Amino acid sequence: MSTPINLNKVRKERARASRKARADENTVRFGQSKATKESLRTRAEKDARALEGHKRET
Repeated sequence: MSTPINLNKVRKERARASRKARADENTVRFGQSKATKESLRTRAEKDARALEGHKRET
């Protein structure tokens, strides 16, 4: 006779693997590279400075 297995552990491990696979797919599909994030951040900072510089003083 073989040793008994805990079905709850098997079920949870299978669910964990499924969530990990879905996370990896989403990372590839929706993730942005570090260079892209940095570019967007610097662009936003530049736009904010330009907007601040064009405000009128009252």
